[in-house]
Amino acid sequence: MANHSFETLAYELEDGVATITLNRPEKLNAFNTQMMKDLIAVFDVTDADDAVKAVIVTGAGRGFCAGADLSAGGETFDYDKRGGESLAARQRDGVQRDGGGLVSLRIYDSLKPVIAAVNGPAVGVGVTMQLPMDIRLASTEARFGLVFARRGLNPEAASSWFLPRLVGVQTALEWCYTGRVFSAQEALDRGLVRSLHAPDELLPAAKALAREIVENTAPVSIAITRQLIWRMAGAPHPMDAHRADSRGIQIRGAMGDAREGVMSFLEKRPPVFPNQVSTDLPDIWPHWQAPEFK
Repeated sequence: MANHSFETLAYELEDGVATITLNRPEKLNAFNTQMMKDLIAVFDVTDADDAVKAVIVTGAGRGFCAGADLSAGGETFDYDKRGGESLAARQRDGVQRDGGGLVSLRIYDSLKPVIAAVNGPAVGVGVTMQLPMDIRLASTEARFGLVFARRGLNPEAASSWFLPRLVGVQTALEWCYTGRVFSAQEALDRGLVRSLHAPDELLPAAKALAREIVENTAPVSIAITRQLIWRMAGAPHPMDAHRADSRGIQIRGAMGDAREGVMSFLEKRPPVFPNQVSTDLPDIWPHWQAPEFK
């Protein structure tokens, strides 16, 4: 297994499950430019490695992520005054690209399922980076806060797209309008997280869920499913989904995974899927370029 080292993250791969740990515990894993770069890079690693079948993201110490690192004081969010190499590298059409948004968009493009194990306080980007993850489990000790309006900012990291799709417009607006920190129980009740767990049971629960995916499903099918579900969340008509999933079924039905899926079921044995995400992922996007659907 290749050794992957990151300044602000710990990375571990075991039995098909990659665990990414935000690793600035002395700062409650506060988000900075290096963490942005490391998170983008680590999802490049997990996408490229066929040994990775599922990804878990959690935090070191007692926090998940306390939001942006505020050590620059009042100029923390003033890109022009901060300057640096990131200013030119992240600018598009004269507008500075939000670092949290670059991370969210990279997670959105992940080819592997992503599970958040929210072990403690998650504020600001500590919440919004979770939104493009697929399933969120939380410790009973977790707390959440979309505090942007209390810091004189607006929501970032493309959260105005993700958040209402997860919890509805009313809850999204309430949380963003008030900027209050709310409990893990409220996050569960409003649909932000899937389940709550005692602190020492959180990571085992996340790994058990990841193992269920790893042991029973075809990685290429998971990659396609992830693209379909997320992309169709913004589609204007179900015909878009019909065209894309029809193309996928046609291609996948002739591949080794489909044969293995059927035969392992009939023979009552665990499947051994032969296809790999790195080499066998079919191109079903963009569907309007497929000649049979023009």
